[in-house]
Amino acid sequence: MKKIFYILILLFSTASLNAQGVRVYSRLDTNKLLIGEQTRLHLSVEYAAESGITEIIFPTIYDTINQHIEILSKNPIDTLIPDKNEPFLLQQKQELLITSFDSGYYVIPPFQFIINADTFETEATLLEVYSLPVDTSEAIFDVKQPIEEPFSFKDWLKENWKWIAIGLVLIVLIILLIRYLKNRKPTEKVKEIIPEIPCHIIALERLEKLREQKLWQSGKLKMYHSEISEILRDYIEKRYNVNALEETTDEIMYGLRLHAIPNDVKEKLFQILTLADLVKFAKEQPLANENDMSLIYSIEFINQTKLVIPNSPQKNV
Repeated sequence: MKKIFYILILLFSTASLNAQGVRVYSRLDTNKLLIGEQTRLHLSVEYAAESGITEIIFPTIYDTINQHIEILSKNPIDTLIPDKNEPFLLQQKQELLITSFDSGYYVIPPFQFIINADTFETEATLLEVYSLPVDTSEAIFDVKQPIEEPFSFKDWLKENWKWIAIGLVLIVLIILLIRYLKNRKPTEKVKEIIPEIPCHIIALERLEKLREQKLWQSGKLKMYHSEISEILRDYIEKRYNVNALEETTDEIMYGLRLHAIPNDVKEKLFQILTLADLVKFAKEQPLANENDMSLIYSIEFINQTKLVIPNSPQKNV
């Protein structure tokens, strides 16, 4: 009885006609589907051009119609003009692609349209989903049994010869690498010995560069005497292991008292350092010959006190 009721719904109620000249309906391409097949559901509104229709709102549809019918895709709403002989001259429609994976009879419920603030409903539609008949008396079996093919080394070699060749090449390379590592002689690292430049050579070279700069001749007296003082202090610190760079002139002279340095050489050193202190801190203005003598006495001091090591480079200025 239930099946007959659904068929009657399908045959006698597929469209709704309103006295205002508006018709809404839903229609399936086919009412019978094999389980998993697809069909199209058409939703349409037809109305006359002179009916005064200004607003048409289609029903809101999501991914499913009900728990048994799924919506695969929705086309946009389209407007078209039907046959001129038809009383309804204008039409808006939308197509839905639907499917079902459950066999049975399902009613597609009415769809509501809002037209000029009035509600219009389509009639319900019946959809039958059927499955293939299965003979339960027969056992389930494959369509065709697998064919057993005997193993062929020749065929296997044809299919895998590239990998075999790559493997053989790798084995040969590994053997050659092992032999090379075993037979090679260990190389001895030769440590480069860089001879240390004696401190007196460094000091004499710095004094020579200072002479070439001609600082005092261009009025840079403070810089000139400061450079001479720093060069001598650096030399004394390295030569006699005295903290000359941080000591005063008197402290330097006191630290050199135990070293075998001639008195006249010590006096010239004291004269150079004292004059440099006066220029730096008392703004002393030495005479030209005093400036020259500071450089000359510095060179003499270094040459007379330098430590001579056999086979070491020597330099005299």
